Amino acid sequence: MAVDGEHACEDEQADEPGWDVTPEGEVGAVVEAVGRQLKLWREASGMRPAEFGAAVGYGENLVYKVERGARIPRPEFLDKADQVLGAGGKIAAMKADVAEARYPKRRLRELAKLEAQAAEVGAYGNHNLHGLLQTEEYARALFEMRRPAYPEDEVERAVAARMARRSIFERSPAPALVFVQEEVTLRRPIGGRMVLRQQLERLLEVGKLRNVEIQVMPTDCGDHAGMGGRIQVLKFEDGSAVGHDESQFGGRPVSDPREIRVLELRYGTIRAQAFTPRESLAFIEQVLGET
Repeated sequence: MAVDGEHACEDEQADEPGWDVTPEGEVGAVVEAVGRQLKLWREASGMRPAEFGAAVGYGENLVYKVERGARIPRPEFLDKADQVLGAGGKIAAMKADVAEARYPKRRLRELAKLEAQAAEVGAYGNHNLHGLLQTEEYARALFEMRRPAYPEDEVERAVAARMARRSIFERSPAPALVFVQEEVTLRRPIGGRMVLRQQLERLLEVGKLRNVEIQVMPTDCGDHAGMGGRIQVLKFEDGSAVGHDESQFGGRPVSDPREIRVLELRYGTIRAQAFTPRESLAFIEQVLGET
C-alpha cells in the first residue's frame, strides 16, 4: 500500500553517505567505464532511467550519476542491475574492479588489500579505536574533527572506505583478529555520548566473535610496552608478515623477519600487560553502563 513511502526510503538509501565521489585518475577511469557499460545495457533493454531505477530500487537521479561516472556503484546495485537487465553475470562481474574505487587514497587501498589477505591481524591503539572496530558514526566524527578540515565529500569517501574494510569480519576462513585498546579510547566521547554508546555496543558484539579478541589496557597500568604509540602486525598464510610501529624503525612499515620479531615482542608484552579478553568485555560493559 505505502508505495510512495517505500520509494522514499529507497531514494534515501540510495543517497546515503558513501555514494558521492569525485573520481580521479585510474579510479575515475574505472568508474566512468562501468557507468558507460551500465548505460549501454540499459539502453539495449529499452528501459528509461526512471524505469530502471524503479526496477533496481534506487532513484532516477542516482542512475544518471552512476552512468556518467559521478558515483561509485555499490555491489548490491550492480547485482540488481545484472538481474534486471539480464546481463548473465557480466555486470555483476564488474564488482571486483569497482571495489578498488571505493578506497579514496592509494595508501588506504593498499592497507585494505593487506588486511584482506592477512591470516592474523594484531593491533594496539592509544588514541582512537582501531578503524576495523569503528561504527560509521564514530568514524565520521573522527574525520570531521580533522584539522585542516576535510571537505564534506572527502569525509564521506573516507567513511565509506573505512566501512568497506569491515568485510574482513565476514571472510571465510576467518582471520584471527586481536585488538588492544587503551582505556581512554573507550571513554572519550567521540561524536557525543550516543555515538560512544553505539560504539561500545559494537565492541561487545564484535568481541564475542570466535576469531576476535579485544583487550583493554587499563589507565592505572602506569608503565607498559605501548607507551611508544600505535602498533600493528599483519601475518599471512605463507609465513610472511608486515608491521608498523610509530616508535620503531622511523615509523615506516617493515617486513624484515628480524624487525618483525621486535614488533612481535613488543606486542606480546602489551597483550600480557592488558586485561584478558574476558576481563576486557566485562570492563567494556561496565563503561557502557557508565556512559
